[in-house]
This record gives sequence, C-alpha cells and structure tokens, in this order.
Amino acid sequence: MPALPLDRSREPRLRYLIDHKTKPLGALGQLEALALQIGLIQQTETPALTQPHLLVFAADHGIAAEGVSAYPAEVTYQMVQNFINGGAAINVFCRQQGLSLVVCDVGVRGTFEHNTPEFVKFKVQPGTRNMCHEPALSIDDCEAAMDAGRMLVDGVQHRGCNTVGFGEMGIGNTSSAALLMHRLLNLPLAQCVGRGTGLTDAQLAHKLTVLQAVADRYAHFTKPMELLCAMGGLEIAAIAGGMLRAAENQMVILVDGFIATAALLVARALDPAVLDYCVFSHQSAEQGHRLMLDALNARPLLHLDLRLGEGTGCALAYPLLQSAVAMLNEMASFEQAGISEKP
Repeated sequence: MPALPLDRSREPRLRYLIDHKTKPLGALGQLEALALQIGLIQQTETPALTQPHLLVFAADHGIAAEGVSAYPAEVTYQMVQNFINGGAAINVFCRQQGLSLVVCDVGVRGTFEHNTPEFVKFKVQPGTRNMCHEPALSIDDCEAAMDAGRMLVDGVQHRGCNTVGFGEMGIGNTSSAALLMHRLLNLPLAQCVGRGTGLTDAQLAHKLTVLQAVADRYAHFTKPMELLCAMGGLEIAAIAGGMLRAAENQMVILVDGFIATAALLVARALDPAVLDYCVFSHQSAEQGHRLMLDALNARPLLHLDLRLGEGTGCALAYPLLQSAVAMLNEMASFEQAGISEKP
C-alpha cells in the first residue's frame, strides 16, 4: 500500500504556533521547519518522539572481489560481530542518545551464533552475486530483502516506535549506491563514484573503470526494481523496503548518508510520497552525497564530513529532532510570557 502524502490542513495552525513563540520570526531556522514537519507527520500540534530506533542492515557484495574497496570482504562479518559486542561507533552513539539499536543480518557471508531481539537473522542469501558478470540479485531475493526491512519496521512500531533511522554495513556497498545514483538521477558516473572507505587515487580510478563496465552491461534496464536487482545490495533493498513501510506507517524517517540515501532514491522511485516523512540527518564526505541531496531538494541537519555509515549520522542528528519537538511543546508564546511582539 503506498504511503499517504502529508495532510497539510494543520500547517497554518502549526506555523502560527511556531511563529508566535518568544523569538524573532524564523530565528530558530531549520528547527522550525523540522518542528512543522514532525507535527504534520504525526498530525498533531503537540508531537512526541517515542521509542526511537536505529535499524542497521548488513550484507556482503559480490563486486568486492573486483578490488573496489579499501577493505577486504571479511570486514563485513567482523564489523557485525563488533555491533553485537557493542563496540562500534553506532553502539556508542545509540547508547549516548537513548536510541534502541537493532542489527539485521540480511546477507552476510558467515554464521552468527548470537540471537537476541537486538540482533535479527534474516539472511536471504550470503551476499550478492558479482554484478560484473550477472545481476546482483534475483527478483525473489530482492523482494525478500525488502520484506525484511518492512517486517523490522513493523516490529519496532509494535513496540511503540514512531521515529526510525536506517544504517548499513557492507564492504563494497558504495559501488552499488553509486551505480543506483547514476541511473536513478541520470548523472555522469564519475560524479557518483567516490573513495568509499578511503581509496587512493589509483584505487579510485580502478573502481570507476569497474563500475563503468557494470553500468554499460545493464544500460538497457530502466525500471527501479530492475536496477535494484542488477546493481543493488541486500542491505540497500532492505533499507528501501523499510523506508517505504515507515512512510506507510506515518513514522518519522531519519536518513543517514550516501548508502541510505541511495536506498531512498529507490524507495522514492517506487513511491514519491516517502519523501514527506524523511529528515535528512547529514551531508557525508562521499562526493556523490551532496548531489543526491540537491536532487531531492533536501536540507541536511549536519555537515560533519562523516563517511562511516552504520546510521551514525542519524544518531548524531536525533537530538535536533528532540529540540524541535521541545520547542513546539514547551516554549512560551509572546502572549503566555507577557512579551510585546514586533509591531
């Protein structure tokens, strides 16, 4: 079921409340736009952020065999184990901000013994195929990964969550993201391909050569699901499915960096209304992310030169959502405070 576009009938009242707080008009900048958006998503003048969650999807990529990443493929498995042990950046930031973290193995090569509500096993298959030689995913595998995202979102909503961010882990996934960006935004591939986890100039040139061959191989594909199957990843498909379901459920969606925004490009192509529910947490240091944000007319909350993924930008930006909601709910109006307004 597609998401409902935002009902904007409350917008005049919300704008009135924001504009008459004890401040000059527009003085809280993006926080005012954020408060308005959250009020419209929740269809209330007194919004609340309840049981916020960060969902991290992990999967391996067959194209990693082509040397497109600075790290070996086994790092995906090792980093997921780090998530489970609580030692990654996203663990630290979620603990700091009071966010519940759920990690999902949707396609990692290797088996995890751990099994808790905070670590979900939904392995569609152990990584994608090498898209240099064949499509990365079958349509069945792609849809199964999207269903994993949908089910996790439904699960956390059942726990009372109305605000959800999405993160990822997968060596080689900047290659998939760049290719999807190239095709879905019709931008030159060289503008979409970046250094990922820290490629040298020579490694970056090699990555571009490999990805150009992939782009040429699937140049005849045009539909979003065709592109996702040919050049995507299991974690990217899961995030796209999760975003679509979160919008259907009228939840606030926190969008992370380059990979998560590539997943959003797929979700938007399938249902444009998803954008109404998205808050863009940051602009990453990956060169294509700014162009993605520009294409979506998005204003990111932070610009910290992050390029880690994992949903770290979502966790760092979350306090700004709390501030926006607190401003709307708790800040006095001129009338309440007995302060004269500007004539």
